[in-house]
Amino acid sequence: MNAIIAVVVKIKIKVGLKPTFILFLNMETQKIWKQFNEELYFFILKKVKNKTTTNDIFQNAFLKIHKNRHQLKDEEKVKAWVFQIARNEIANFFKQESIYVATAIEAKQTVGDTYQHICCFDKFINDLPVLYKEPIELVYLKGKKQNEVSEILDISLANVKVRIKRAKDILKKNFNECCKYEIDKNGNLIGEPNCAKCN
Repeated sequence: MNAIIAVVVKIKIKVGLKPTFILFLNMETQKIWKQFNEELYFFILKKVKNKTTTNDIFQNAFLKIHKNRHQLKDEEKVKAWVFQIARNEIANFFKQESIYVATAIEAKQTVGDTYQHICCFDKFINDLPVLYKEPIELVYLKGKKQNEVSEILDISLANVKVRIKRAKDILKKNFNECCKYEIDKNGNLIGEPNCAKCN
């Protein structure tokens, strides 16, 4: 068995992986890496359609390839074996995702109902400039994570956070001026609405 050596594999920019992928690979696994890494990456990306998820599945797949390399008996079937490991990792991802989605749907319905009962909520959301409306709706009404919103809107995570903060500032001002909610020292709305439009 070949001695295990540390290899730093720098993923090419065109493949789309940002971090340096560090593995302890033996020579046999390195050979598989050189032969299939790009094809495997794009195979996974085509299935999951998300770069961050692809990176995770891709890395997990190669860790399993490395760990289980000794189980491959027929060298002529190496490609089928490699891609079957990737398919299994993709299936594991979707299985976990379906559990998460079911839980998230319940949470989103609860959160959505909570917000929608707030005085003038829909009106103020709809009146936001599109620049601020999109991230607020995606995060607070559709339950997306901020890093997902960053990908959806094709802007940086920092930009998402800034837009959400500005949207919140506009909403607080509107709730305070129109609905007479008060704002506590932490910037949260408190009290009961006293809105001429709703009452």
